[in-house]
Amino acid sequence: MDFGIKNKVALVQGASSGLGYAAALELAREGCRLAICSREEKRIQGAAESISKVTGATVQGFACDVVDPKARRTMLDEIEGNWGSIDILVANNGGPSAGFYDSLSDDQWNKALQGNLIAMKDSAQEVLGGMRKKGWGRIVFITSVSVKQPIDSLILSNTARAGLTGYAKTLSAQVAEYGITVNMVLPGIHDTERVKELHSDLADPALIAKDIPMKRLGQPEELAAVITFLSSTRASYLTGQSIVVDGGLVKGLF
Repeated sequence: MDFGIKNKVALVQGASSGLGYAAALELAREGCRLAICSREEKRIQGAAESISKVTGATVQGFACDVVDPKARRTMLDEIEGNWGSIDILVANNGGPSAGFYDSLSDDQWNKALQGNLIAMKDSAQEVLGGMRKKGWGRIVFITSVSVKQPIDSLILSNTARAGLTGYAKTLSAQVAEYGITVNMVLPGIHDTERVKELHSDLADPALIAKDIPMKRLGQPEELAAVITFLSSTRASYLTGQSIVVDGGLVKGLF
């Protein structure tokens, strides 16, 4: 299947490892001109070199904390100066810490909302102007299955990502006439450092996966395949959707 995105300009946030890296790798395989970012210079440049070596794609790596508006603007200015405006944005940031309602500080709440709602909203709005001019664009937010089925210990993530989902759904309707789609992918329990951190008390992956009907953790490339499809020309009539990629973990009908 030709996804029709060769030479499209793609930006993937949080791409030095895990789900972001997997998404970036797949987009590079489809021939995108790829920009990736994360907070640490060494890690993101290593990721850029690795993706370029595997795929032969042109990859730019940026040390950029997506919560920092000035850092995002500096990065976008360089990308646009080299390649033009962004065609595909995969908006992604690491999840906030676990905790219960009575154990979290105001600072932790503020950081969660800034990192997983405000920065993601701002990242999208910063690329919409270029997409509207072209009459084409793809925005994909990486959120969580907690949007469909809240996770008891992740009240910060549950709250911030639910807010982002409301924003993204509304935005999808407001920009649809300009050829721009806005969708969300909701990863379940995938084999990433984040999952290992949250389940540090369980050494055996089979124990982590015990409630998943497929009885295994998801692989990052399985989520990346869905992101790549949503970023493609083949997904042109699909917008405003929250697509769960979880091996059957979520039990709800909707």
